Amino acid sequence: MSLLFTPLTLRDVTARNRLWVAPMCQYSAEDGMPNDWHHVHLAQFASGGAGLVVAEATAVVPEGRISPRDVGLWNDAQREAWRPIVAAIHARGALAGVQLAHAGRKGSTWWPFAGQDGTVPSEEGGWTTVAPSAIAYPGFAAPVALDAAGIAAVVEAFRAAARRALDAGFDVLEVHAAHGYLLHEFLSPLTNEREDEWGGSLENRARIVVDVVRAVRAEAGEGVPVLVRFSASDAAPGGLVPEDVAQAARWVADAGADLVDVSSAGLVAHQQLSVGPGYQVPFAERIRELAEVPVAAVGIITTGEQAERILQDGSADAIFAAREWLRDPHFGLRAATELGEDPEGLWPPQYLRAFRPRR
Repeated sequence: MSLLFTPLTLRDVTARNRLWVAPMCQYSAEDGMPNDWHHVHLAQFASGGAGLVVAEATAVVPEGRISPRDVGLWNDAQREAWRPIVAAIHARGALAGVQLAHAGRKGSTWWPFAGQDGTVPSEEGGWTTVAPSAIAYPGFAAPVALDAAGIAAVVEAFRAAARRALDAGFDVLEVHAAHGYLLHEFLSPLTNEREDEWGGSLENRARIVVDVVRAVRAEAGEGVPVLVRFSASDAAPGGLVPEDVAQAARWVADAGADLVDVSSAGLVAHQQLSVGPGYQVPFAERIRELAEVPVAAVGIITTGEQAERILQDGSADAIFAAREWLRDPHFGLRAATELGEDPEGLWPPQYLRAFRPRR
């Protein structure tokens, strides 16, 4: 059997394969509540052969949303709204994960199809954002720097959201520390100018990330996997480089993380990144080598052969894909066919008439 369709076990949880759905914001919620759109959107990927389906960046507090139309897990009503969605993913054979997130200074923005850019004003549902330092992202309103009590409240919010996620039935929890959002803002020297215990050295800048992972692990217990998404590079002078992130990966592993989901950039507008097929795979390979932790690769991975090659080369332990699942919600079934695989139970019986083994 191919590596791509070999199950992967993390703690007490086993994904039926290693082709997973990355979190993708839908900007379709009201008051943080997932709805029918999210139900169909996420369940279809399980029908399409995914091993793990991770729900989009899910805010741990209202001001942690990227936009007013983001989903959340800051109250019990949201927890209950997630339950049937998780059940639908399970009924189709996949694991259900959720990415717990806080947008930091990149919050309170218009969603991509709103027809407007920049910060949403308070009279239209926006809010004051927070960050490690009062440095605005270009084109957005300036954030307020968090004090010690605010930092403690963020850690507690991640813990509480993790509890609700587990109660909703999610199998896997991911902490979002990438793409220029709050935890990434603390980690990078480009956005963290603090002079206290959360600033200065890499260890200090990573402190909140480690504390969040430790809090999420405490709620998850011993059996539930905890993942962390990092941007392996800021792709900007003076920013994070893979060696920094590998050290942070070691620290979060010590705090209870089981796998690092390796992405890149998103922190600053002046980043310089060359984009092409598999462009982030070398970052995943480097973090895996330096930190000696399991990693997932992501970034323009579009075929079963390409995904299998990444695993065979030892660059990653699992594959996340995003836009390819949007283009083809049955990417998993297609990838299995490309590789000549027919894993038991992967094809829904309703779809078997379409199955054609490769000859």
